[in-house]
Amino acid sequence: MSARTSGPGRKTLASVERLSFRYPDSARAAVRDVTLEVGEGEVVLLAGPSGCGKSTLLRCINGLIPHMYHGEYQGRVVVGGLEVAKTPMSTLSENVGFLFQNPENQIFMFSVERDVAFGLQNLSVPREEMRTRVDEAMRLLGVSNLATRAPHELSDGQKQRTALAGVVAMRPRLVILDEPTSLLDPKTALEVAELIGRLNRELGITFIIVEHRLELLVPLAHRLVVMEGGSKVLDGAPEEVLSDPRVESYGVNVPPISRLYTSLARDGIRLPRNPSTPEELAQEINDL
Repeated sequence: MSARTSGPGRKTLASVERLSFRYPDSARAAVRDVTLEVGEGEVVLLAGPSGCGKSTLLRCINGLIPHMYHGEYQGRVVVGGLEVAKTPMSTLSENVGFLFQNPENQIFMFSVERDVAFGLQNLSVPREEMRTRVDEAMRLLGVSNLATRAPHELSDGQKQRTALAGVVAMRPRLVILDEPTSLLDPKTALEVAELIGRLNRELGITFIIVEHRLELLVPLAHRLVVMEGGSKVLDGAPEEVLSDPRVESYGVNVPPISRLYTSLARDGIRLPRNPSTPEELAQEINDL
């Protein structure tokens, strides 16, 4: 995986305009005056300490707020030309896919292939097209050999792939992931990160990802957005945000490579750019 930069002229896929939301039982807003644009084909990481508003922002983008979670809602969210607050969840689900932090929350059928097909059945997709989409999604996610296996027989990594296959089968333009690697061992987490990169490259799927283990996803991200106290405080290319002297004060766990880059800069050793992988760091040092 290598760092990627957002090209000019990307068409906006999702926009958040002056969004604020407060839950009924809360004294303060969970999200406060957030404005954010996500271009087609971008991978955007959301970072920040627990309780900073990341998950609430995701719910506002995928429609769970205000359709399922009610409260004081201000502002506007538009995805694929549809205003989220005014669009039924059934329609939004064709444009926005969502993967829960724990995949067991969304795999519950008797076999992998039935789980992958579940969302398509709810949309009354014709049987022949459903078969094609399910087979394609299982192949892309590497679970075709598990088609007849029961979910409880799967490893955590296989469950994550199965849940993501169910999302991909819906063919959404935007996929939202809430800490997709938090329950995985390092090797499996790296495999999932590489899979996200491949889906982005090959299918052009746009991703918004909440993740604390930034070292896994920074190499494939176009943008890093940091939230604190319900507000967006930093937004830019990952190497720029991670070089910002304020970033750790916002509770962001800076990856070791970026931390080393900053330490070298303090000692007067300035690399041409902030690397995101060990290989890039070695190349930067060799170039000196």
